[in-house]
Amino acid sequence: MAQIISFGPELEEYVRDESRTVGEADSISFPTSEDDVRDVLRSLHAAAAPATVQGARTGLAAGAVPHGGHVMNLSRMDRVLGLRQDDDGRFYVRVQPGVVLANLRKQLAGKSLPTVGWSDESLAALDALYAGPEQFFPTDPTETSACIGGMVACNASGARSYGYGPVRPHVSALRVVLADGDVLSLARGQVRASGRTLRLSTEGGRELELHLPTYQMPRTKNASGYYVADDMDALDLFVGSDGTLGVVTEVELALTVAPAVVWGISCFFESEEAALDFTCAVRPTLARAAAIEYFDAGALSILRTQREKSAAFSSLPAVDERFACCVYLELDCESEDEGTAELYAIGDAMAAVGANEADTWVARTDVDRECQRFFRHAVPESVNMLIDERRRTNPAITKLGSDMSVPDERLHDVVALYRTTLAEAGLQSAAWGHIGSNHLHVNVLPRDDEDFAAGKGLFARWAAEVTSMGGAVSAEHGVGKIKRGFLKTMYGARHIQEMAALKLELDPAAQLGRGNLFGEDLLDAMRAEKGEAAGASGDAAAVATPVAGEVAPMPGEAKRGGEGA
Repeated sequence: MAQIISFGPELEEYVRDESRTVGEADSISFPTSEDDVRDVLRSLHAAAAPATVQGARTGLAAGAVPHGGHVMNLSRMDRVLGLRQDDDGRFYVRVQPGVVLANLRKQLAGKSLPTVGWSDESLAALDALYAGPEQFFPTDPTETSACIGGMVACNASGARSYGYGPVRPHVSALRVVLADGDVLSLARGQVRASGRTLRLSTEGGRELELHLPTYQMPRTKNASGYYVADDMDALDLFVGSDGTLGVVTEVELALTVAPAVVWGISCFFESEEAALDFTCAVRPTLARAAAIEYFDAGALSILRTQREKSAAFSSLPAVDERFACCVYLELDCESEDEGTAELYAIGDAMAAVGANEADTWVARTDVDRECQRFFRHAVPESVNMLIDERRRTNPAITKLGSDMSVPDERLHDVVALYRTTLAEAGLQSAAWGHIGSNHLHVNVLPRDDEDFAAGKGLFARWAAEVTSMGGAVSAEHGVGKIKRGFLKTMYGARHIQEMAALKLELDPAAQLGRGNLFGEDLLDAMRAEKGEAAGASGDAAAVATPVAGEVAPMPGEAKRGGEGA
């Protein structure tokens, strides 16, 4: 059983994540099984103590940063639990939430999935998996040290989301422990809402009637708030819920046959306008594009500087000064002939916008693709190094990165918005990201406190403008604590209250993920209106916490057998 451990200085790493935000906590636990999670949550529920769930802490929206109370870290729930094959021959792997993406990728590619505790059915499916073509899990966030549970929590996506979508469509089943320790077992296609009313049955025998918010989600890449739609699949509500509705303890992921041919093409342009025109022209002509990515003039300039000053980046290819930007495409094809046809389409699209198809870097081999990957990943790494250098003289500043998306027809408009407002504010920036989905990460690089304040103000303005374009304020990082003001801009106060009301239907004491998506004061005010005790106060000093030590199950309650569902 997991212990609840009093927080001390040796645990300080667990009050921060990659957002560079720092929180505080009173206690922490490291469950290794669903039973551990249930035990800890029941103890917390009895004490009305808030809990923040975290995994690898690679998130950029501070969703894993605690604001008092308890931290439940799931990184030790890292087992691969089993495998199945459906009647159509598709494979599904079942994992605990702490499984790291990079490890799962290696195990699938190397046919080395750990099978301890697997059933005979899972082992038979494994034989069939290894006998057939290679399978992979296509969701591709830049940070491959992310864990599967965290990816589910924010509906992560990444470069290959252009071709494969975010994590949501690849999740086929979940087990979710609610704040009181009861469990929901959800499989795609089994339970759907009736309009905006969703009825769920818990393993403890409760019947829940949930009232879904009434907003319409934007027609674009979106990880902003709860996924809701008429007659939606129940499973989708919990993907992207930012740790506010329950604790995911098992995830079943649908696997995909790996492409036989993978080519990378970096296309260089002398103007940003040409790159935007190329993107719009090439999208409808390509059938096998897994990724369409972008690097602007600021990003290329930083790469050139890093290549000259740092030995670690000396192997980067030199980018001619005449190039203002780069569009990278990844082609996942069934044959080289198919890839060649796609290459011709790319060349035609470049010619149509006045660019030269010779200004490309085509990677067909593993060595070349690895070099291209290094080039792409060197951009955010170089920017982080630049900001870390500036923080040595001013620790208060951090990089400010946007995560907004718009519909296809607004790509030119949103880039014009970014360029005009950045120039007016006199801010240094570098932009890169998922241009195929009209989703650029525009990074403001503050030089001082004034730049930092101006950048934050600019992001608030962008949130309003992007919303007016029919876009999303968070396309893949989730909302967490950092972007909840943007979420209110996007949906308005009434719909935020509807989201909070839905949370309280599943988590009446407002214990899970407090501060994520909406403010703690809103939750407490809504609970007070219902006449409930405000047990989970936002003031960490007033929060009741269980005594550190081993948590026992409730009297008379049997343990659930094994790890599998």
